[in-house]
Amino acid sequence: MIQFTQRAQADTPASTSVTLPMDKRVKSRLRVTLDDGRDAGILLERGEHMHHGDKLLSADGEAIEVLAAEERVSLVHCTGTHLFARACYHLGNRHVPVQIVAQGPGVQLPPGVIGAISYLHDHVLDDMLRGLGLTVEVTSARFNPEPGAYGGGHSHDHDH
Repeated sequence: MIQFTQRAQADTPASTSVTLPMDKRVKSRLRVTLDDGRDAGILLERGEHMHHGDKLLSADGEAIEVLAAEERVSLVHCTGTHLFARACYHLGNRHVPVQIVAQGPGVQLPPGVIGAISYLHDHVLDDMLRGLGLTVEVTSARFNPEPGAYGGGHSHDHDH
C-alpha cells in the first residue's frame, strides 16, 4: 500500500486524487481509497489538517490532490454586515468550523446578499441563526472551512 507522508507544493502535478469528507480531512493518519481505486495510507504530522486542493507526496515522489467531498451543510445568507458579523461571532464562540463565502470571481450570490457562511449541518445552530433573523438553507456542497488563526484550526484542549 502506498503511503503519503508529506505535503507537496500547490503546483505539483497530481497522478490522482482522494475525495474526503471533513471528518476525515482533520485526521493526520488514515487509510483511504484513492479516486483511481487504489488503497493508500496518509501519515502526516499529528495535528495537520487537509484542505481542498492540498497536494500530498509519497516517498517515491507520487503526488495526489485532496478534494473535499460533498456533504450536508447549512448555508447562511447574509444581507447586512451587522447580521453577518453576529452570525460569525456566535458560530465562532461555539468553535464551529465555518466557510465564509463572499461575492467575487466565480461566486454568484443572490441579489442583495453580501456574503454567506456555511458549516456542517446542525439543526440547533440553524435554529439559533434563524432566531437572529438570518436565512438558513440546508444543501449539499463541498465544505472547506477557514483554517483558523494558527493554520490548523482549533487544537487546544478544554472541557465543554
